[in-house]
Amino acid sequence: MDLFIRRLLVLCVLCSLSVSLCSGACAEVDSDTEAVAGHIFKLGCISCKMRGEVEAKATVDWHFRARGETDFVHIYTYDGEIPNIIDERFQDRVEWHGSKNTLDLQDASINLHNVTFNDSGIYRCVFNRVLTYEHYEFSTITSKEVHLTVVAKATRGMASIVSEVMMYVSIIGLQLWLLVEMIYCYRKIAAAGEEALRASAAEYLAIASESKDNCAGVQVAE
Repeated sequence: MDLFIRRLLVLCVLCSLSVSLCSGACAEVDSDTEAVAGHIFKLGCISCKMRGEVEAKATVDWHFRARGETDFVHIYTYDGEIPNIIDERFQDRVEWHGSKNTLDLQDASINLHNVTFNDSGIYRCVFNRVLTYEHYEFSTITSKEVHLTVVAKATRGMASIVSEVMMYVSIIGLQLWLLVEMIYCYRKIAAAGEEALRASAAEYLAIASESKDNCAGVQVAE
């Protein structure tokens, strides 16, 4: 019985971990907004699909509006297979850093190499997603913007500090939640085991009592 309870406890823990992993599969985290000249910078852009069970395909387009300019310029596109750098200013400097080995793009982040001060401005990321249902398709467009500032030396802003603190708080909270789940599952399984033992004991006593009555009847008959 102890081995059975242990196996159920392990299964419960694994289920809790799988739920945690599934719920955290996609999170729309904002991009950093300060890059250091001469370094690599990751332009983050995440758009989570709300219906995970629905098949979808997406293409991503990046646009850029430099400081002092009024119009956005198409600089990059990706369809899940072939990246295409359109603006020559970013030739050999843009690298895909988002979803890989899938056409259902949700992370459209890109790496910008050898950052210059001319890269300061607004970057717009546009998702063109097509959801495929049984009898029809549904198209959605989602866009996000990153206001990028290029500096000569890295500075750690308040937003970065708060994000790091929140990350550690989330990790600790998840561990505490998992511990509570383990205790709850253990108590529930232990209670079920005790109930099963009581039922088995009652059944054994009933069988023994019936056997005793049968033996008494045989003796009387003799």
